[in-house]
Amino acid sequence: EEGARVTAHCFGEQAAADLVAAGIDCIEHGTGLTDDVIADMAARGTALVPTMINLARFPMYAAPAREKYPVYFAHMTDLYARRKQTIGKAIEAGVGVYTGTDAGTVVPHGGIGEEIEEIADLAGATYALGAASWRARPWLGAANLEVGESADLLVLDGDPREDLSALFAPSTMLLRGTPVVR
Repeated sequence: EEGARVTAHCFGEQAAADLVAAGIDCIEHGTGLTDDVIADMAARGTALVPTMINLARFPMYAAPAREKYPVYFAHMTDLYARRKQTIGKAIEAGVGVYTGTDAGTVVPHGGIGEEIEEIADLAGATYALGAASWRARPWLGAANLEVGESADLLVLDGDPREDLSALFAPSTMLLRGTPVVR
């Protein structure tokens, strides 16, 4: 009623299916997405923020449980093994996929460039850059570059569509139109 987007962090198959069926706006992680849930997400316009750099840590999360919780360990290991295939299917089905990192937990801040690289491995640099910027902003209710609107910009020395490493050395950063001092 207030216009806020609702999202949930989930890895498991049943939770994702139930949340999408209930009309949630976005799933975070989504490693347990089945083909049917992916199709439902595409039809409903449910977005996905896979946090690929977080998913890459599944083996670390599962390792302590190997002996005491072998079913959990096996499930996390399976989700990890098929993470790229699952997220790739969502992209192919037309699910709106955006970037995010879960930074501030076990993932340090500043990793969005790595997240963009992970998405680029699945769908190409232009798609991944859009997932972090011009496609994500309207989904979040923010304007893209328009006269009089707030602007967040990276000024780069190279074209990140040609070489994503340009993202890691911006010459200037603007946050809401104001230069960021680094």
